[in-house]
Amino acid sequence: MAVLDLGTNNCRLLIATIDETGNLKVSGSFSRIVRLGEGVEASGLLSEAAMERTLAALKICAEHIRRARVTRIRCIATQAARLARNADVLVARVRAETGLTLEVISPDQEADLVALGCMPLVGAEYRGALVFDIGGGSTEIIRLVRAGGRVEKRFAASLPLGVVTLAERAPLTGRRDYEMLREELTARFAALAMPDFDPAGEHLLGTSGTVTTLAAIALGLPRYIRARVDASWHRSEALTAVAERLAGMDVPALSRIGSIGTDRADLMLPGCALFSAICRVWPSPMLRVADRGLREGMLRQMWQEAA
Repeated sequence: MAVLDLGTNNCRLLIATIDETGNLKVSGSFSRIVRLGEGVEASGLLSEAAMERTLAALKICAEHIRRARVTRIRCIATQAARLARNADVLVARVRAETGLTLEVISPDQEADLVALGCMPLVGAEYRGALVFDIGGGSTEIIRLVRAGGRVEKRFAASLPLGVVTLAERAPLTGRRDYEMLREELTARFAALAMPDFDPAGEHLLGTSGTVTTLAAIALGLPRYIRARVDASWHRSEALTAVAERLAGMDVPALSRIGSIGTDRADLMLPGCALFSAICRVWPSPMLRVADRGLREGMLRQMWQEAA
């Protein structure tokens, strides 16, 4: 099976098999920053340049899929395509130029897939987890709770707040700008009423480039290593401290950090503001990091439908 996630910032492909017990075995992957959502919030349109970058990446994905002799495939697009009035043009071009069928999914569908992909990482000793996915164009907040021996989704919300949209809205030029954005985001997340959330019995579960990068830095990795980051546990305050330290750095300094690099340096501070705001609103002591989510959820959903 193959799944493709075309987000506001990234194009990601995963090729894998799932055995009869539900164990996932990845046989191939591809990822490229395409910034499909560049300028979409202001113009309401996908730019020609963004579509060309995206099509170039999708042609590579199509070749990977062909070589792997994939029998089942699903390709989805999220927030940038949801916002753009000309998303149909992209869908048509993708079909004509790559042979792939691109499906623009709703925020609810996106949250369901993220939840499904992250469910295996809910800590066995906890009654649930607050999942957050910081994307390029939106952030999903999902609450997973144990009930009757299984984990189920109790709450989900998608906010149009992502690292690309926030970076384009107003560049963060200093510590004061960062702190003002963090306070604004804290208020936005606090408006999501969750009165019975238990910080002691429910942990945070973060998935996205922002969270995995913070974890890599906290682990002291000179470069990103997925095997070290995925499913790793951290004290929330330790990752928040990393985020706050990065907030005092400029883009050139951030780009010199191995796990960030030049492609994502300008998006790191909005991501840190989102992360810190979430940790303030839901102050669980422990946080688990997931280098998985939407694509793995797609694979598991396809497997369930075929069973």
